[in-house]
Amino acid sequence: MLVRRPIERKSQLSENSGYKTLAEMKVGQRAKVVQLMVEGLIHRRLLDLGLLPGTEVRAIMKSPLGSPTAYDIRGSILALRPEDASKIVLKTSSSRHDEGGN
Repeated sequence: MLVRRPIERKSQLSENSGYKTLAEMKVGQRAKVVQLMVEGLIHRRLLDLGLLPGTEVRAIMKSPLGSPTAYDIRGSILALRPEDASKIVLKTSSSRHDEGGN
């Protein structure tokens, strides 16, 4: 099993690293959760909803005003505000859209 060093700051993320935050995902894009950088009750709630490291996430819809964005997580739809989504680090697996043409 590959052990990764945790990402301590968002400044460690770069376009070339393959890492991004959940808030940076485009509709239809898929990625896997690497790390949750949220604290407190929201951290516990996200874990309870199945947002664990290794979980695949897909951005499915953005609100007309841009906040919140809906994500498919383990077959459930979860809407998150950008300030919470920006604290979830992902490893991009693909930038292609689903067959649905979203």
